[in-house]
Amino acid sequence: MSRKVIFEDLGRIRYKEAWDYQEKLFESVIRQKLEKSEDKQQYLLFCEHEHVYTIGKSGNRQNLLIARSVCESKQIDLHEIDRGGDITYHGPGQLVVYPIIDLEQFQIGIKRYISLLEDVVIETLGEYGVEGEKDEKAMGVWIDPAHPAKARKICAIGVRASRFVTMHGLALNVNSDLSYFNYINPCGFTDRGVTSLQKELGREVDFQELSLKVKQNFQHVFGMVC
Repeated sequence: MSRKVIFEDLGRIRYKEAWDYQEKLFESVIRQKLEKSEDKQQYLLFCEHEHVYTIGKSGNRQNLLIARSVCESKQIDLHEIDRGGDITYHGPGQLVVYPIIDLEQFQIGIKRYISLLEDVVIETLGEYGVEGEKDEKAMGVWIDPAHPAKARKICAIGVRASRFVTMHGLALNVNSDLSYFNYINPCGFTDRGVTSLQKELGREVDFQELSLKVKQNFQHVFGMVC
């Protein structure tokens, strides 16, 4: 099974532009799969977004705590999208990763795939001396999830899969402006906080260095070549 993946760093990009590009690649990977093409291309996209809130297909609009007009006045984009999960925020200083891969090529199911995404982030955080953890009740990567008063999310995960081909992915708060989370109930939670690697370390993080570590951990955890 081929695990060769094309890596692309899209840099700073508006959410809708990246979403349209994902859809194009997603449809291409599915088409190649149905046609049983010998040259099956898969992708790993890295980017940062301008300020945006996205609401998943199972999301509750009431978890957006400000009106659409306020979003517009603050130049925050708002999109209802086709991934799982509720509302989340993307913006500068946050690393967003979109794997568009065929899970059958990696011989894993969707539940295992999500767990491996969490593993990538946990390994990366460990390189900075930060202990990220999983929570059986909530996707993503957390700090102190066993202590409700201190539990805080550092990485959100939301995916879509069709014919075992994935899109959407993860969003890791690196040097994020966390004040933007004050306008939503992140992922639908009202009793848990959010954090960033910068906040946990008490210093700004080299974004390019962090991105390289995440890429290397994708290669290690998934056994992909890119």
